[in-house]
Amino acid sequence: MPKSKVRKKTAYTPPADRRTPVKVHAAGPSHPIYKAVMFGLMLLGLAWLVVNYIAGDKISFMADLGSWNFAVGFALMISGLLMTMRWR
Repeated sequence: MPKSKVRKKTAYTPPADRRTPVKVHAAGPSHPIYKAVMFGLMLLGLAWLVVNYIAGDKISFMADLGSWNFAVGFALMISGLLMTMRWR
């Protein structure tokens, strides 16, 4: 079987006048208050659920919420968890 011919291609180089270089600023670490709020929301959500299980029927406003206590607790924990995506 005959050998196929090898084609030589030149490497593509983009034209210099098309794009101007953009400087990217390095983001620094997160503020300590951001971390405190993030962890605080997660712990507050956990504490909300624990208090709901232990004494939810004895606390008037938690008894009025009923099953919505789960939504409140998980919403607090998820908001803290979503904050971890922007934590540096």
